[in-house]
Amino acid sequence: MNIKEYMLDLGKQAKSAGRALSRAESGIKNAALLAIADELAQQSSFLALENAKDCQAGKEKGLDAALLDRLELTPSRIQSMIEGLQEVAALPDPVGAISDMNYRPSGIQVGQMRVPLGVIGIIFESRPNVTVDAAALCLKSGNACILRGGSESIHSNKAIAQCIKTGLERVGLPSAAVQVVETVDRAAVGELITLKNYVDVIVPRGGKSLIERISNEATIPVIKHLDGICHVYIDGAADLEKAVAIAVNAKTHRYGVCNAMETLLIAESIAAQVLPKLADAYMDKGVELRGCLKSCSLESRCIRASTEDWATEYLSPILSIKIVADIDEAMQHIHEYSSGHTESIVTENYTLARRFLREVDSSSVMVNASTRFADGFEYGLGAEIGISTDKLLARGPVGLEGLTSLKYVVLGDGHIRI
Repeated sequence: MNIKEYMLDLGKQAKSAGRALSRAESGIKNAALLAIADELAQQSSFLALENAKDCQAGKEKGLDAALLDRLELTPSRIQSMIEGLQEVAALPDPVGAISDMNYRPSGIQVGQMRVPLGVIGIIFESRPNVTVDAAALCLKSGNACILRGGSESIHSNKAIAQCIKTGLERVGLPSAAVQVVETVDRAAVGELITLKNYVDVIVPRGGKSLIERISNEATIPVIKHLDGICHVYIDGAADLEKAVAIAVNAKTHRYGVCNAMETLLIAESIAAQVLPKLADAYMDKGVELRGCLKSCSLESRCIRASTEDWATEYLSPILSIKIVADIDEAMQHIHEYSSGHTESIVTENYTLARRFLREVDSSSVMVNASTRFADGFEYGLGAEIGISTDKLLARGPVGLEGLTSLKYVVLGDGHIRI
């Protein structure tokens, strides 16, 4: 197979299908999503058989237990994919929505209309359910997509792709609106991220090394976040009961997710009161505590943190703790070490809460809430394709609206400029 020609052909087909999809009415797109869901249900046994091939190959290659777990399509996960398609079908369609329509002194009306981005290339690892999530969001937002999953899930992705193709054809939409790259050759990724004449945006989902490679080599705009070094700052004016609940939840609700807290900042004025209570809760859950010198002097169960700890996304039961003088030192620490994902302040001081919201420059900034809420479903966006820490294109959880752009529309009635 000539990879360059193969990827070029996918790009051309996607571009053509994208134009047709951008014209599709909401009812047709929703019908396609439901048809795909129906096909997944009918082919669940086939999906399980194909997935078993990937799981067996993964075991033979020595993939660790966590990767094998993400790879497996259990009956409940197949059902979750079906329900996800149904949920996206029920969401409002952003395409064609017109906002901010105002009369100008000349008499014309000027507003903005939401439109699809065009063709989206999505590169992801391990989880075959991402194939369905990505396809659903792209279809609903009127975008064609080219999906390149990991080599470890190739059989699963091909089986899912066949279900998507059947669903699209059933309602009369072009099957090329969703294409799965059917080669495991790594060169396909390099070709996809440079197809600038046919692909409008790249979305990588996976480990930091994958996303860094895509960001460095792509000649197309990329929607991404590299890591999630999230902070919670417990202010001197915090309600301690709220502070303990939030700080424990932000770290221990789930460890291996990008919106889990990795560093806890505590105001010096209340550290002696709150740190022992937190340490008790973290010890009960098996969390290793790595603290600054002041933290270690107050709490013997902390081990000394290194400078590297402040810049580390653990994705495991390890937490860095730093005692700071006040909100200014807390925000300075966040400014220096945050990945721009999510930060939260716990305080009853309205003025300080407003300062934190205004001055902390991350994609999500919270007051008296766990960082675990930084998620498309929790924000009311429905499914998401990922989190973006970029400042252009989408920022924060990327749902349907994040996969669209705005164009200006002008209404006149024979108006001419004088």
